[in-house]
Amino acid sequence: MHVVATAGHVDHGKSTLVRALTGMEPDRWAEERRRGMTIDLGFAWTTLPSGATVAFVDVPGHERFVPNMLAGVGPVPAAMIVVGADEGWMPQSAEHLTALDALGVRHGLLVVTRSDLADPQPALAQAQDRIAATSLGQVGAVAVSGATGEGLDDLRAALDRLLAGLPAPEPDGPVRLWIDRVFTIKGAGTVVTGTLGGGKIAVGDELTFGDETATVKGLQTLGVPVKDVTAVARVAVNLRGVPKQQLSRGDALLTPGRFRDTGLIDVRLHGDPVKDLPPTVTLHIGAAAVPCRVRPLGPDTCRLRLSRPLPLRVGDRALLRDPGRRHVSGGITVLDVQPPGLTRRGAAAARAADLTSMDGTPSPAGELRRRLLIRAPDLAAMGVPAIDEPVAGDWHADPAHWAALAEALVTEVTAYRAAHPLEPGAPVEAVRHLLGLPDRALVEALVKPPLRIRNGRIETGATGVPADLIAAVDKAFAGRPPFAAPDAYDLAGLGLGVRQQAAAVRAGLLLQLAPNVVLRAGAFDEAAGLLREIAQPFTISEARQALDTSRRVAVPLLELFDRRGVTKRLPDDRRMFS
Repeated sequence: MHVVATAGHVDHGKSTLVRALTGMEPDRWAEERRRGMTIDLGFAWTTLPSGATVAFVDVPGHERFVPNMLAGVGPVPAAMIVVGADEGWMPQSAEHLTALDALGVRHGLLVVTRSDLADPQPALAQAQDRIAATSLGQVGAVAVSGATGEGLDDLRAALDRLLAGLPAPEPDGPVRLWIDRVFTIKGAGTVVTGTLGGGKIAVGDELTFGDETATVKGLQTLGVPVKDVTAVARVAVNLRGVPKQQLSRGDALLTPGRFRDTGLIDVRLHGDPVKDLPPTVTLHIGAAAVPCRVRPLGPDTCRLRLSRPLPLRVGDRALLRDPGRRHVSGGITVLDVQPPGLTRRGAAAARAADLTSMDGTPSPAGELRRRLLIRAPDLAAMGVPAIDEPVAGDWHADPAHWAALAEALVTEVTAYRAAHPLEPGAPVEAVRHLLGLPDRALVEALVKPPLRIRNGRIETGATGVPADLIAAVDKAFAGRPPFAAPDAYDLAGLGLGVRQQAAAVRAGLLLQLAPNVVLRAGAFDEAAGLLREIAQPFTISEARQALDTSRRVAVPLLELFDRRGVTKRLPDDRRMFS
């Protein structure tokens, strides 16, 4: 299926033409038929001689209903511009063409209607000149009469040629279905319609809107129930368990995780100079129309603060309109959907300079260069494909920034060891904060030999033991029997507090039996050798006498033997070697 929107001045025969082509009534409301003019969007479809199906979005031509017109044209890849032969080019013809140009529509067909009332050539020549100066360029042209049917066969052939030149849709892309109608059907529930420009929707799929998730209960396209629909297509989606009041025109159904709502965007304006924009304009994209405040940045760039968030991506085309003057200010290309703050002095000028290098083409290298670190889901939600492997988990990094971080990590870990010689290494969390990293996994990925992570700390691999620590240990045991542990007061007086004791244990200088109960390294094996020589099994008292030590040392030493499986404790509290 292909989808084409009509465009043109009020009462130039757009709906009559669609009716003649399709045999269907595009005007849905009795008020429209009573007044003889389209007020809201109409829909009809037909099969062309090639066998291709084309669906028409028939838009209103009256200036009061331009927002409705833009809701219909926004998601559609091609337009059929209708000009009446008897009146020629008119104000709404110009406004509709300006809107198509602003939205970057590149495929169109000119149809001069009412050729039975006037010579179509003057209107045709005038319209072609106007259209050629826009994004549509040179378009095919046909003169017809919706009343007599003259030229309809030529129009059908021209539509076939138009559709053959349309770009291929992205059937595997994410779904962003802009909703243009919401209604309920008795027994079915809430139904929304829209033009599916990319991706595929199937019954049972889950789609998101805002913070909510909805399940697709049923699908229709061209009035026929189907199990799935692939872009491009007009589609009606029946949603399970979603009240009608939760949705409205301009909302969007989205593939989960592939979009992020944003209320702040940086854009490039194609049209009026940015300095001529009013403080508040209306942003039109898809079927959405959202007021927004303008902050000029450069001659053709500005920041827009939306009155409500929209699911936008880098490279999106949209339109700005001044509703007060009923004037299309121009089209915009979205450059950034997660722009940085502008709180520092000179930040706006620097940002304007940065935006000059951005053209709205999703650039993985450019985004990484600007953001330094970003997660893959955030890149995907911005519409930017990831081209390199993540550096850690789903994190991507700018190569130059990643190399600088690796150097900084070595510097910080080395400095930490110099400042804290008694500690085995720098805590991973401390290093994360020093480097300003958002995720511990990034720190772990930066650690390369000779650095290593052990027990939550980054060690340098250096084995040097502070000389003053060695001297303190030697002094603590000078003149003592091998199993006589210094008391806490003596240890503290020598500068062997809890931290120093722990450092000495890690350095292999001490054996820690209990808090403030330490022996020289090697005491474990020496004690084991002595106790193996006494009668087995033995009591704590017998062990104490054999080692010439106190109960304060003997009890925790024997418990250490038990834990290491060297001795076996018997029911009567005696021990024997295993």
